[in-house]
Amino acid sequence: MKYKDYYKILGVARDASANDIKKAYRKLARKYHPDVSKEKNAEEMFKEMAEAYETLKDPEKRAAFDQLGSHAAGQEFRPPPDWGQHFASGSPFDQPGQNAFDDIDLADLLAGLTGGRARGRAGGRTGGREGPIPGRDYEAMVRITLEQAFHGTEIDLSLSVTEYDERGLAHRVPHRVKVRIPKGVTDGQKLRVPGKGGKGTQGAPSGDLYLDIQVQTHALFRTSGHDLYVDLPLAPWEAVLGTSVELPTPAGAVALKVPAGTRAGQQLRLAGRGLSRPGATSGDLFAIVAIVVPTVVDERERSLFRQLAETSNFDPRAHFKQGAPA
Repeated sequence: MKYKDYYKILGVARDASANDIKKAYRKLARKYHPDVSKEKNAEEMFKEMAEAYETLKDPEKRAAFDQLGSHAAGQEFRPPPDWGQHFASGSPFDQPGQNAFDDIDLADLLAGLTGGRARGRAGGRTGGREGPIPGRDYEAMVRITLEQAFHGTEIDLSLSVTEYDERGLAHRVPHRVKVRIPKGVTDGQKLRVPGKGGKGTQGAPSGDLYLDIQVQTHALFRTSGHDLYVDLPLAPWEAVLGTSVELPTPAGAVALKVPAGTRAGQQLRLAGRGLSRPGATSGDLFAIVAIVVPTVVDERERSLFRQLAETSNFDPRAHFKQGAPA
């Protein structure tokens, strides 16, 4: 049979702790999950990682694997003569002759340790019954509007996911599920929906569904975490004299008082008008002031602007003179 270096597949040392092995598997699984990965060999890599993790997470299987020694990946090898006496029984491990291991691979060899299935290359059963297997976790990207993020929503998802049959062959199958998106989700957030992944076998629990939230660009509002930002155009006289404007928010328009002497770029804060935070106060809404000048004026308006220019002492470039060389 050919040797597979499960430690190398997961990228961990041979003395790695169980927690390190679990972390390494989760990190790689996210990268190579067939439903989300863009890697060409994602499906093959994911299957190899699952096989490696299945062995190394189990203390008995890991000890048996370690006893096989270290070989080059893909190298043909045979277990030590007394290996089967210490680690397995009732399967090809205790059959006489030199061909006992010819028609099984490394995964099948180790699967036999816990009454699992040891399959030959022809797919025949040589081990005991397969135990309950938890369902697979799924991951999907979900695009929602800002209004849906603000109020929460319910969506129907139709996914095409990869499942493996009892021979280990991959198949694409449809997976339809209805999920609730809570209000206050943010762009880039990952949501876990328990029990909405693949179904477990023999009473084992179903997997989970992980949603990668993407909030679509809005015509008015920009987001930063739970805070919202909106541009507030003001006429020059509104900024100078102060005014009250009707400001749109995702929850509806509100009255906003603009103080006299408001400057361009100033942020006017409306507390709690942003996205909801679970168990905490909501984010804020910031109105960013922009001074907008009229591009078309009649003769009377032009005359008033001339009068203002002649009587005003305001110099917007006074700092130029302060910074000029003597």
